[in-house]
Amino acid sequence: MRDLAELVRLPAGLTVPGDTMAGAAAAGRPRRRRAWALPVASVSLYWAGMALNDYADRELDRVERPERPLPSGRVSARQALALATGLTATGVTVAAVAGGRPALRVALPLATVVWSYDLALKDTRLGPPAMAAARGLDVLLGAASDTRRATLPAVALAAHTLGVTALSRGEVHGATRASAGAVVAGTVATATAVACAEDDRSPAPRVARTLLAAVYAATVGRAQAAAFSSPDGATVRAATGAGIRGMIPLQAALAARSGALGAAAGILVAGPVARVASKVVSPT
Repeated sequence: MRDLAELVRLPAGLTVPGDTMAGAAAAGRPRRRRAWALPVASVSLYWAGMALNDYADRELDRVERPERPLPSGRVSARQALALATGLTATGVTVAAVAGGRPALRVALPLATVVWSYDLALKDTRLGPPAMAAARGLDVLLGAASDTRRATLPAVALAAHTLGVTALSRGEVHGATRASAGAVVAGTVATATAVACAEDDRSPAPRVARTLLAAVYAATVGRAQAAAFSSPDGATVRAATGAGIRGMIPLQAALAARSGALGAAAGILVAGPVARVASKVVSPT
């Protein structure tokens, strides 16, 4: 079980439920049944992507990351592929049962993007945009039939994911200062857009979303600024981990923006858990 947890980057899965919760909040349905069932579909598809990632990278990892579960022999390639397939089927099925046809219409393209990224697009220029599209679709999965109202949350999380994915390419050999600087600028822009977005909410949600956007900018931006100053592999790896965990305050800010303060609080609970779990199993 420890090997499988490492294979799917178990702690990183805690950064995923907030996608669909933010989407449901934007659509005005944060407490309905699908709002609590669709995160299961979301996490299943995310873990499927992580297992498939290592399956696709197994030969490269023999050189660059021989300690990973596949190159070390702790998990076989067949097991990783079977796990990715099973988790994908689980995610799509749960989405269909919980959200009906509207959710299925999002879940199928989301699963397609996940598999396309891992098997074909990851090492191309389309890699980061594909990963960003997956996060955006994950938010829309929570909104189901009312995806238009979830446009801002989807774009915000997609933009954040684009930066994290682009920076993560330097986890082994380091990044350039130009790329790290662009990612920092993207984080500041995303936080500003969320904090300043117009809405008709009462003061409490506005204050909550502004504070949470500031927390997101401070925690993620600080780690990315360190990568800009010293873009070596270890620092970039730390910034990538911070960017993954930074999904949580960003998701909470987006839920608060929609007036769903309870959902925002629920999302935030995952933060400390993910931070502790990351010390046991790497999320990157």
